[in-house]
Amino acid sequence: MPRKNNPKKTIESILSISAKLFLENGYDKTSIQDIINELGMSKGVIYYHFKSKEEILDAIINQTFQESTQRLSELVRSTQAANAREKLSIVLEKSLDSQQQYSYEDVLEPHVKNPQFIIASIQSTLEKSAPILEKVIREGMKDGSIMTDHPKECAETFLILITVWCNPIFSRRNREETIKQLKFLQHTIRLLGMDIMSDRLIHKLAGLYEQEGVIDGE
Repeated sequence: MPRKNNPKKTIESILSISAKLFLENGYDKTSIQDIINELGMSKGVIYYHFKSKEEILDAIINQTFQESTQRLSELVRSTQAANAREKLSIVLEKSLDSQQQYSYEDVLEPHVKNPQFIIASIQSTLEKSAPILEKVIREGMKDGSIMTDHPKECAETFLILITVWCNPIFSRRNREETIKQLKFLQHTIRLLGMDIMSDRLIHKLAGLYEQEGVIDGE
């Protein structure tokens, strides 16, 4: 007898509705019963897939990282350029313009200073995103547009610095301080042989942070 429910779709519904409630009401003020009521599912269905509200949040975090990696991979695959260095520059700019119409980032913002979240973010960056960047860097070593003997280390260093160290959500800064930090990253990766951060990208990124309210204006 065929199964009436698709487990994958059920999980997607649980995550989507939970994220919506976490965003609207706050994570702490949202109960499992609230999620059950909104979904119109039985308690048994929810607990079959997730043992707790914390486990639902962990799944949302993992899905966010997975979607971020998929977006990066697609951008790299679809971007055409004269060489690998130029390709990376274009991918960085496109990544700022390709925000999803709906994502879980707003839901996760209250949790980003949690050590568990930071560790998960670093692990995802090193294990999933860095290898994508490393592949392009190796292409640049072949075509002569990137000069480095350490493609893996360059990929990991750049991504960790730009996603964690340079991210003002971890340490409140104003626009001027954020631009100064991004300029230092720009200088550092040039020394590593990767001139991939333009001044336009820096100001664009600072503007995005300001728009999202994670930095103060000048």
